[in-house]
Amino acid sequence: MNAIAEPIKAHPRAATIFTCVLAALAGLMFGLDIGVISGATQFIQAEFRIDDRTIEWIVSAMMLGAAIGALGAGWMSSALGRKRSLILAATLFVAGSLLSGWAWSPATLIGARFVLGLAIGVATFTAPLYLAEVAPVRIRGAMISTYQLMITIGILVAFLSDTAFSYSGNWRWMLGVIAIPGALFLLGVLLLPDSPRWLMMRGRRAEAVVVLTRLRGDAAVVVSEVADIEEQLKTPQRGWHLFLQNSNFRRSVGLGVLLQVMQQFTGMNVVMYYAPRIFEGMGYNTESQMWFTAIVGLVNVLATFIAIGLVDRLGRKPILYIGFTVMALGLGVVGTMMHLGIRTHVEQMFTVAMLLTFIVGFAMSAGPLIWTLCSEVQPLKGRDFGIGCSTFTNWIANMIVGVTFLSLLNGIGNAATFWLYAGLNLVFLVITFLLIPETKGVTLEQIERNLMAGKPLREIGQ
Repeated sequence: MNAIAEPIKAHPRAATIFTCVLAALAGLMFGLDIGVISGATQFIQAEFRIDDRTIEWIVSAMMLGAAIGALGAGWMSSALGRKRSLILAATLFVAGSLLSGWAWSPATLIGARFVLGLAIGVATFTAPLYLAEVAPVRIRGAMISTYQLMITIGILVAFLSDTAFSYSGNWRWMLGVIAIPGALFLLGVLLLPDSPRWLMMRGRRAEAVVVLTRLRGDAAVVVSEVADIEEQLKTPQRGWHLFLQNSNFRRSVGLGVLLQVMQQFTGMNVVMYYAPRIFEGMGYNTESQMWFTAIVGLVNVLATFIAIGLVDRLGRKPILYIGFTVMALGLGVVGTMMHLGIRTHVEQMFTVAMLLTFIVGFAMSAGPLIWTLCSEVQPLKGRDFGIGCSTFTNWIANMIVGVTFLSLLNGIGNAATFWLYAGLNLVFLVITFLLIPETKGVTLEQIERNLMAGKPLREIGQ
């Protein structure tokens, strides 16, 4: 904490942004893994002579580990703190990356990716939680959205790395090289202050005030925020007990679970994990597949800036409406083109353009905003438990998508698979209208008061 004391004293806003961006780098680990495995699968399959089912499990082992990591992350972030949890996640990520590069069998690779998953599960739970607790309300949406931005940057960096290594087919370097940014993230986390809300929960009020003072730079704001947190802490229940005893908390947990199911079944990670395979289905050769995959990563990064720029201006729901509509349209057209047959270069490029349109729709909406909303709707005393449940759901749903996609392609065909995901996005559009709250400009404490007062979920941000 002392390491960033001076810059924070001098420039509270700059220090806040620095702290949030550094924490959001946890998303980089997730993105790097998604990206590298996408480009490496065909070379792994060739070297080990394994079938599509084994590849699905190599891809999905990370999600299983992440689900288990997310389950333990709730207790860990509460007992050890948000900062120490991120340190542990970074350490496991470096170890899993190195082991992936050295894997001598499919089973070893599955085990290494399971370790990576544990790291990513802890990070995906802890980073948005930390960001929600550290960021001031006026930029909270943008700061939490930087987490998704880092995921997209990680994917892009990994896609570019994969493209470079694809010429030699060296999948071990593809998987092992991501240990380098993992180690840099580990060093960066050491500079983070502890969450002021966590410090207050542990009875360390004076330390919390010091952190808030450095991050806010306004004594009146600090006094108000400390008072709000203290008011929340008067509630004796926590976690599982709160879930059993309080129906309003069960509603917020259910909403968080639903939000993560929606994000995963948009079909985005299908595209991320199996992009080269999808471009193969469009008729492109290996070199073209890798370059188009890199373009997917670039578009993903650029479109995420739309969310960061608009989330605290337009609000969460309008952006989600646009995003789900665009995603349904994009995948629907891709499915139709595959059904009709992609024969000419023009048809190939049009199909790629519609797939990129889908990427834009996700990156500007469900990608960052689901993490934002999941962090915002949980009350303080049950926040660890609530976000733990939603993050666990994210990874289980992610694993289901990853382990079934190739089977769906082989079973019902390319076109029907994309139509299926397009239809799901239309369903999510309706769910957004009926259940999702607008939380723009509302403090976490006010959202909690509305929730516990029994307001309908779609109104807890009013």
